Amino acid sequence: MKPLSDKSINPDLPKQYRNLRSVEAYIEGILAGDRIILSQAITLIESTRPEHRILAQDIVEACLARRTSSIRIGITGSPGVGKSTFIEAFGTHLIEKGHRLAVLAIDPTSQISKGSILGDKTRMAKLASNENAFIRPSAAGDSLGGVAHKTREAILLCEAAGFDTIIVETVGVGQSETAVHSMVDCFLLLLLPGAGDELQGIKRGIVEMADILAVNKADGERLALAKRTQQEYRNALHLFPIKASGWIPSVLTCSASNNEGIAEIWQMIKDFQKFTLENGYFEHNRQEQSRHWLHETILILLRAQFYSDKSVKAHLKDIEKQVLEGKLSSSKGARELLDLFLRQ
Repeated sequence: MKPLSDKSINPDLPKQYRNLRSVEAYIEGILAGDRIILSQAITLIESTRPEHRILAQDIVEACLARRTSSIRIGITGSPGVGKSTFIEAFGTHLIEKGHRLAVLAIDPTSQISKGSILGDKTRMAKLASNENAFIRPSAAGDSLGGVAHKTREAILLCEAAGFDTIIVETVGVGQSETAVHSMVDCFLLLLLPGAGDELQGIKRGIVEMADILAVNKADGERLALAKRTQQEYRNALHLFPIKASGWIPSVLTCSASNNEGIAEIWQMIKDFQKFTLENGYFEHNRQEQSRHWLHETILILLRAQFYSDKSVKAHLKDIEKQVLEGKLSSSKGARELLDLFLRQ
């Protein structure tokens, strides 16, 4: 395989880190817990270059049978709720308990510039410097719910690298958090104390997906508001249907900045894991998630193949023009392009 150019913005970077490695070298580094090689492998997963995708797929396949058992936790909440502060306090607590933590933090992508800040490592500086933690910020791109398309494959690599706790931090409460819900075992929703009409402001579907709710910033003058918000959500949860797991969601309070309530949230997550392992839902859910991502990947690959087809490319602009001028309906135009594609 042809290596990347030797030119680098960092001339002090070792040459081997600027070139593509062999599949065996990536796997060896990942299994050894090398965070640099793990990060490079995830970069390959996120790349759109064909040669990178082929190499990335071989790495993922090789890592499938080498994964450690883990708990995958999705964390979401509205902007300003303190997700990064919470994850740093929560992650530090886990590492002190002997766990190894991987955080896959999804940053919003500007729909205008298509750029992302990717600043999670600066917001979690203490955690990022710990050798038992791995923090990987990724751009959300155009993916549904703000979750990068390749996050699921990144989870598999992190498990192969020996990380037993995987956190997927989403962009925040937006149009949908379904994507992250379909790749984690436990879904944690962080809430703000006394943030006004919060039950109406957060979509019901987000609350329904949550296995655990935690009111953050429950300290000082906000403590009374946090307790009130906690009770409001406890009352509201009684109106929701019983979850498929059989688990009854709990509403806790915490103060990430003061490191209060963190241990209780971790214990609740462990209780959830134990409960779902014992009733069989944990494994059933993972199998259903694998089925879901199989079909999602089929759709992604079909879409990519459709738009790269020569016949489609040759006629797409003309059909678009006819649709815009009102000479052709969107449905008939789509059918004509699909017929061209299927004839190949």
